[in-house]
Amino acid sequence: MIIAIDGHSSCGKSTIAKALAKRLGYTYVDTGAMYRAVTFFCQQNNLIQNGVVDENALKQRIDEINISFALNSNTQQQDTYLNGINVEKQIRSMEVAHDVSNVSKIGFVRKAMVEKQQKYGESANVVMDGRDIGTVVFPHADYKFFVTASPEVRAQRRYDELMAKEGHANYNEILENLKQRDFIDTTRAESPLRQADDAILVDTSNMTREGQLEWILSKIQ
Repeated sequence: MIIAIDGHSSCGKSTIAKALAKRLGYTYVDTGAMYRAVTFFCQQNNLIQNGVVDENALKQRIDEINISFALNSNTQQQDTYLNGINVEKQIRSMEVAHDVSNVSKIGFVRKAMVEKQQKYGESANVVMDGRDIGTVVFPHADYKFFVTASPEVRAQRRYDELMAKEGHANYNEILENLKQRDFIDTTRAESPLRQADDAILVDTSNMTREGQLEWILSKIQ
């Protein structure tokens, strides 16, 4: 079985997907982390400057990028590895957030990531979240959900998360970043973010994490 969860940045879809996968005993795949890892690779290798990606250079090196996931025994959460190195903390930074939409809108990047994502669904029950899971990666997924929340609620959640992890954050900067990412994600030529025709809408603005999970579970037969 494949469960696709799409939605806007910081709307809680990854939290929902992780909890859902754990409850059902399914494999969880964080596709957003994959695009963040590619973005971090670009930053580390000077392939992006002031938001502009050197697409020719990245295309030549895309095959060098190996992304994998492993359970962190301390946090009991899934960590992201880039070429064998744990980059979970780095890819969640605002620096990566500023550039990730510009990297993820590139056609050959999406093609490479989609191929990797589809392999995950070939031999396991999967819960996968992202921007185009129900529309492009798994258009025939068994269940599709589209998660959203108001920009202000999403910014506050991201602010709280960064304060807890790093001890500093700027709410206005986060809010503007989310609005910019929403615009890029929904207007890009390659696999724009949109609700699949057969996806169930989930507005989490006024829902607790537990409420979100139970609501989605109630929709799964």
